[in-house]
Amino acid sequence: MLTHVEFRSDLFPPLQGEDKMVNPGIWGRRLANFLRQGLIGRGYEIGQPRAEDWGWRLLVTKRTFSIWIGCANYGDGGFLCFIEPHKQHIWRFLRRIDTRVEVQLLHEALDDVLAEEEGIRDRHWWTHQEFNVSFRR
Repeated sequence: MLTHVEFRSDLFPPLQGEDKMVNPGIWGRRLANFLRQGLIGRGYEIGQPRAEDWGWRLLVTKRTFSIWIGCANYGDGGFLCFIEPHKQHIWRFLRRIDTRVEVQLLHEALDDVLAEEEGIRDRHWWTHQEFNVSFRR
């Protein structure tokens, strides 16, 4: 499943004081707000962005399992967003749940939001495994 997207943009500079909510040198709250509005416009219910040490998390609500998007700056002028879960199946209450349809639909909606903004360029989608292999190089 394609769950990780890298892209470049100048549209999402850090907010003043944002580095106090996440680790120094990390930002992405503007990006998280942009994605939230775009996904709401496509019928998703998305919680407010939540700060994590690695960036920002957007919880997709009212789903059969927990699904969320992480986003933060990445490299020099780039950004990374990823969908969790990245696995095809998860376990919940001793039941195996197939995540593929929900993750694919979210992937498509997220890609549409990114593709429609002219200030976003050089999008590249990866599977979790592909991303981890390329990241280690």
